Amino acid sequence: MNSRSHLDITLASIQIFANDGLLDMGELEKLLQLAERDREFDEDEKRVLGRIFAQAEQTRLDPAVAERIGRLKAEHGIG
Repeated sequence: MNSRSHLDITLASIQIFANDGLLDMGELEKLLQLAERDREFDEDEKRVLGRIFAQAEQTRLDPAVAERIGRLKAEHGIG
């Protein structure tokens, strides 16, 4: 059975960026909960999260959010 969590993450990110264009810690946690439902980050989830992180990094990020994104990218090999 294929995971569809990467699609859920994509849909959630659309709502996040449509709201105010910024990614806050609560929104990041929501995305991570979707990715971690199956207790691992698969390649599709990593790809989608990588795109979301790249988009978020083009905006004003709270330093704590930027630090968390950096740790996630390093820990999970997210491009």
